Amino acid sequence: MTGRRLRTVVRRLAAYPGLLGLLAALALVAAGLVTATPRLTNEAGERALRPAVADLPHLARDLNFTARSRVNDAAVDPAGLQSRLAELHAELPAPLAGLTSDRWYSATIGPDGIRAAGAEPPFTGGPPPVFGLRAQSGVREAARLVAGAWPESPAPPGGGIEIAISRPAAETLLLAVGDVLDISGGLANNTVRATLVGLYEPLDASDPVWDDLRLSLEPIKPLADGDPYQVMAVTDWTGIDTAARTLGLVSYGWRFRIDPARLDTSRIESVTTAVVTVRRGPAGAALTTSLDGTLARFDAQLRSVRALLAVVQSGLLATLIGLILLAARLAAERRREEFALLRARGAAIGAIGARTLAESAVVVPAATVVGWLLGTLVPGRPGGAELPLVVAVGVLATVVVPVVVMAGQRRVAGAAGRRDLARQRLSARRLTAEVAVLAVAGLGLYLLHQRGLPATGTVDPYLVSVPVLLAAGTALLAQRAVRWPLRQLDRLAARLRGAVAFLGLARAGRGAPITAGPLAVLVIAISTGIFSAVLGTSIADTRDRISDREVAADALLTGYAFAPATGDRLADLPGVDAVAAALLDYNRRVLSGTGPAAETLGSVQVLVVDAAAFDRVVTASGRRVPVPATLSRATRGDGPAPAVVSPEVARLVADPSEGGPVVDVQGRLYGFTVGAVAAEVPGLRIDADRFIVLPWQALPVPEWKPIIPNRYLIAGSGFDAATVRETADAGQREHAAGVLGTPDAEVPLAAELTGWQDHRRALDRTGANEVLTLTYTVGAVGSAALALLALAFAVVAGAGSRGRALSRLRTMGLSRRQGRRLLGYELAPVVGTALLAGGLVGAALPWLLAPSLGLSSFTAGLPTGIRLDPVVVAGALALVAVGLAGSLAVENLVNRRARLGAVLRLGEEN
Repeated sequence: MTGRRLRTVVRRLAAYPGLLGLLAALALVAAGLVTATPRLTNEAGERALRPAVADLPHLARDLNFTARSRVNDAAVDPAGLQSRLAELHAELPAPLAGLTSDRWYSATIGPDGIRAAGAEPPFTGGPPPVFGLRAQSGVREAARLVAGAWPESPAPPGGGIEIAISRPAAETLLLAVGDVLDISGGLANNTVRATLVGLYEPLDASDPVWDDLRLSLEPIKPLADGDPYQVMAVTDWTGIDTAARTLGLVSYGWRFRIDPARLDTSRIESVTTAVVTVRRGPAGAALTTSLDGTLARFDAQLRSVRALLAVVQSGLLATLIGLILLAARLAAERRREEFALLRARGAAIGAIGARTLAESAVVVPAATVVGWLLGTLVPGRPGGAELPLVVAVGVLATVVVPVVVMAGQRRVAGAAGRRDLARQRLSARRLTAEVAVLAVAGLGLYLLHQRGLPATGTVDPYLVSVPVLLAAGTALLAQRAVRWPLRQLDRLAARLRGAVAFLGLARAGRGAPITAGPLAVLVIAISTGIFSAVLGTSIADTRDRISDREVAADALLTGYAFAPATGDRLADLPGVDAVAAALLDYNRRVLSGTGPAAETLGSVQVLVVDAAAFDRVVTASGRRVPVPATLSRATRGDGPAPAVVSPEVARLVADPSEGGPVVDVQGRLYGFTVGAVAAEVPGLRIDADRFIVLPWQALPVPEWKPIIPNRYLIAGSGFDAATVRETADAGQREHAAGVLGTPDAEVPLAAELTGWQDHRRALDRTGANEVLTLTYTVGAVGSAALALLALAFAVVAGAGSRGRALSRLRTMGLSRRQGRRLLGYELAPVVGTALLAGGLVGAALPWLLAPSLGLSSFTAGLPTGIRLDPVVVAGALALVAVGLAGSLAVENLVNRRARLGAVLRLGEEN
């Protein structure tokens, strides 16, 4: 482009800065949206992925290889274990090897089946403690000695080994340096003499090196009389070798620590595949990990939310493209006389297109590049497909004005007519296009229900654009349908006094062609926003239901075991309205009867509740989970207690032997009958599928073996959480003192208080929820902003003709107030139609698309109940009302500056 032509283009740009500036701004926003959204999504996904992996227990998170060996005379070779550690690491397929940080190797005996005995008082009057032995790399570096020395066992046949235990374990078992223990068990059932030579403390108890040594740092104390202590001792490699030769059994372990900081969402599939590959080998070592399952579940959530994001983004992008088309059409309309004059002077259509293309090429590509650059400043990893979309948006925004101008100048027009009297005529071409849009939308909806959105992580442009097509088709139908009621209202208004309502409704019902585009764009924007908001409120409501079921109270107090009087003490605390004791135990045996021929039918969860107290707590807390009537009606009698069981348990006990089924509750068998079958019971996790719920008040509980609660449901507000926990721990200490016979017994497990709100917030932090929240937040906020912009286009599109009509009417005595009312009568039906049509589509989309989006992965498998929140409807109405009022105010200010009678003197449009 020569300098002269460039100056000419710049002068034309200076003459029309608003229109091309608007087009450039829309291109900038579209390029920024396309670039920034994948980055934000990836950043949010990785912020959710890393804590989800980091919070896993080490057996689920890390790669744990184990091998079990029956030892006769083969030695435990630490050098061989270390060499095998390096070999296993080298065999890990990519990208697992690069994800590991720390690594350890170990040899372990017990603790199951291994007991310690001695002649000293710690072991008299009770069962021998379960006593494991372990040699592991990295232990000495992660601990400090507080007494004695580290084990240095004599080489065989020295006859004994040296061990070290933690100071808490020594205090629990009343052991001191120099004590001698006889450790027995294993396959050979022999005994090895162990001398306690050292006590240690961890430098950092949270160091992952201690994950497999928790029994050493935190020995398990007995829950009931007759239960043993459980502890783990540390020895050296010579000691573990001697013990293995004597006891006849040892297991080897190689553990690789997975570093969550090295994970990102792009590697989920490859990591999952690699773990599955490792699980099938190597020979001689078994892999224990749940990393692949966790990543697979997270990936399923991520795929669902990406499909949802694609739907939302398609709505936003379609709205922006529609606005770009409207801006181009408005630019062509405002310069119609200029182009008509050029055509009348002999200019070719191509020359006019080149003229406008030169103007767009100066501004729009630069704005697109700026939008792309701004999008790259957003933190996060790029998605990979942004650049082609940015180029497509830039090209579209650059060529759209020339294309619209050339299409409008195919015929040379003479004098301009009264465009405000134009009516839309239903041409065959237009009718065919509208029917095609409806047909394509219907076909897409059918395919979406048949095939669903792709589960491969790719985006099907056609399927994700189905909501846009449905909104566009609904806008076309609404535009056709609204004219008849507007004509009837106009006829009614013609009979009333005053011409303002008649004129406004007449202009609205005439439906000038330039208002059809803004109506469709407004419907798409409103439907996308309401769709996003409805999904957000529906998921939130479903999670409320999950918290209602799993907590079933204002707060849930859990612990190891509480003294029976703890419930009364909790009820006396300020702010506590009601308390219900409960016992929840896992993996309890269900037997077909109590006779010698009784068979074990399986293991289940057992929940024992005082139904009357439970019902009071649930009612006082306002939870939406009624207590089953079977539990509430149950009373103590001679027969078995009626129980609420899951469908799977009902099938399990469908054909019991004589006497009926029984279930083990804290070591005692209680008979029960199936009083009711339910898939959900308050107080249990949402994913519980094998459970029995027993009414406490109907069980024949003997005084000599009462049922010990391990949880309390609390109703109330304003109670002090610290006081509740202190009272609960005092109850635990009281129970432990009674079992152990020591008045200063420590709490085996500190009580944990989980409020309903805490549980609810935890659900919002699980899995890929942060990406989901980002998705419907972007959808709701972005659609609201674009809806206001589309509304402004609807106002601006007819501003010229309305201004001319007001100028004529004001010369006939129309007041400013009547002018504002005239604008309101003209715009309100169009905007109201768009709001109604967009609202219906947005509210219907969740029902239509929910089966394809997999939203149940965000609600613990519970089907998401779609609910239209009245607040969303009120917000949409308020937004449109504010936008309409603001647009009318701006247009009134513009019209106020117009000179009355100017149109009459000029006699033509400007």
